[in-house]
Amino acid sequence: MESIFKYQLETTDEQIVEMPLGAEVLTVQVQNGTPCIWARVNPEFAKLQYRFRIFGTGHPIEDDFVGKYIGTYQLQNGALVFHVWQV
Repeated sequence: MESIFKYQLETTDEQIVEMPLGAEVLTVQVQNGTPCIWARVNPEFAKLQYRFRIFGTGHPIEDDFVGKYIGTYQLQNGALVFHVWQV
């Protein structure tokens, strides 16, 4: 049976998040000052490593970068803005 699970992100260039096989990332938002993604998952499935890239506004993105855009989040009352892709 599927559920929606939350996974915390670090504000770093690249990271791995372990989620069940077939996880569908729904959104990224900040909860209590921490960026998180919410994903539709089947918690009984084997866990895989999913890679995410985070780019700050104005930071360079490699010409050959390919990923699926997940969303944008803001920290420090909007002073810092970050954009998340699943690779």
